[in-house]
Amino acid sequence: MNGFIQLPWLTLLVLAPLGGALACMAWGRRAAVIAAMTEIAIALRLPLGQKPAVEAWIRFESWPWIKTYGARFSLGMDGLALLLIWLTVILMAVALGISWPRYRQGGYYALLLTSCSGTLGVFLARDLLLFYLCWEIMLLPLVLCIALWGEARRVEAGLKLLLFTLTGSLLMLFAFLTLYILHGRTTGDYTFAMQAILATPVAPELVPWLFGCLMVAFLIKVPAIPLQGWLPDAYQQAPLAVALLLAGALAKTGIFGLIRIVLPLFPDCWVGFAPFLAGIGLAGTIYGAWLAFVQDDLKRLIAYMSVAHLGFVLLGIAAGNELALQGSLLQLFSHGITISALFVLVAFVERRTTVRQLPELGGLWSRAPRLGALFLLFSLASLGLPGLNLFVGEILILMGAFLVRPWWGAVGMVGVLLAACYTLRMVQGVLWGACKGGEQPADLRHGEAALLIPLAILVLWTGLYPAPFMKLLDNPVRQIVLQLTSTGGLP
Repeated sequence: MNGFIQLPWLTLLVLAPLGGALACMAWGRRAAVIAAMTEIAIALRLPLGQKPAVEAWIRFESWPWIKTYGARFSLGMDGLALLLIWLTVILMAVALGISWPRYRQGGYYALLLTSCSGTLGVFLARDLLLFYLCWEIMLLPLVLCIALWGEARRVEAGLKLLLFTLTGSLLMLFAFLTLYILHGRTTGDYTFAMQAILATPVAPELVPWLFGCLMVAFLIKVPAIPLQGWLPDAYQQAPLAVALLLAGALAKTGIFGLIRIVLPLFPDCWVGFAPFLAGIGLAGTIYGAWLAFVQDDLKRLIAYMSVAHLGFVLLGIAAGNELALQGSLLQLFSHGITISALFVLVAFVERRTTVRQLPELGGLWSRAPRLGALFLLFSLASLGLPGLNLFVGEILILMGAFLVRPWWGAVGMVGVLLAACYTLRMVQGVLWGACKGGEQPADLRHGEAALLIPLAILVLWTGLYPAPFMKLLDNPVRQIVLQLTSTGGLP
């Protein structure tokens, strides 16, 4: 239609935060605001004039990169990637906003923007080498943020996170290089292109090893039981913005990798492993819920709440039917919005009271009613209250799980009941009870409301009218179902 439409929007989306990071190092944190506004403008522009329900890729861009090794700067976006791009860009803006009153160093904002660039690259990369590079760029800046700006045990938490993720990264790199060599020897064409690699025949004796390496690499990031050892310290010691990004955006990259790489590469192994994946998901739901219930520190409580919710997502992916998959993919977006809002609220409560231990809190509803109302809204959303966003995904996952294995759905319902227990305990401890401390806390300020109101609108929109979001997921869900159907489906 015009030259404006033909701009390489995906490339700009991935590289703009890196430009913003360099600008932050040179001119300070104000450059981060410009970078965030640019990202939002590009993200909103992406779907215009496209047909996401019809085309496999809403947008696709490919540029020469490392010709010697057959690597290209290839980016592709479908409905699932678009939804996760919106989530990442929204959460990046919120992370910058929550950091603004406390952190002034340009390096801090440069690291956040660099991580954002890597996360977007993971959701868009159609080249395995590019995917791996973005995977590393996504996480290492946040490790540095924890080590440099975290709480008292920040170095220990950062090292633990680094060791877990490096283990996963090395396993992933081993699998990718093996597939690259196998494809080159088989076809004579050495390339990292995902489309070509996914069609590579793999010797039967290698399949379990490669499948296992990739499953561990991605499940560490979720994190799934029993690979969640890095989570409690990282979330508790990290700056709030980093904890928000880890739970709201980066956890989704692990599940995205399972769907986009592991399932298409090894559909037969996936079907055989599906009952175990469902068990991991259900264990995460129950275990996360129980640990959330016994926590006093609000950050740790919300961290384990996130584990419980993502266990539901794994259950839906394991179920593998259209209902469960629609619920799981929608839940990626809904969970990111809700869990991030709760982290923001923890920051606001701590600023007013200087504590975040439940026994030392109480009475917020009577002293700061607007803040209390939003805390209640997002808490009820995390509970899965009908009319709010997490309810839609949860009910679809449970329905899909009941169709495959009734006991999966029954155990999932236990997780829902436990969610009510830890959520109501949190609400009771923060909002009601005796007022502790003599000083009257300020209610929600305009700048704070500007961070939370858009998230509240998304919670209500997704809960009351999820059709536009689910339409974006129609084609990705269809593709996954076709891949599973070609193997004969779940045993």
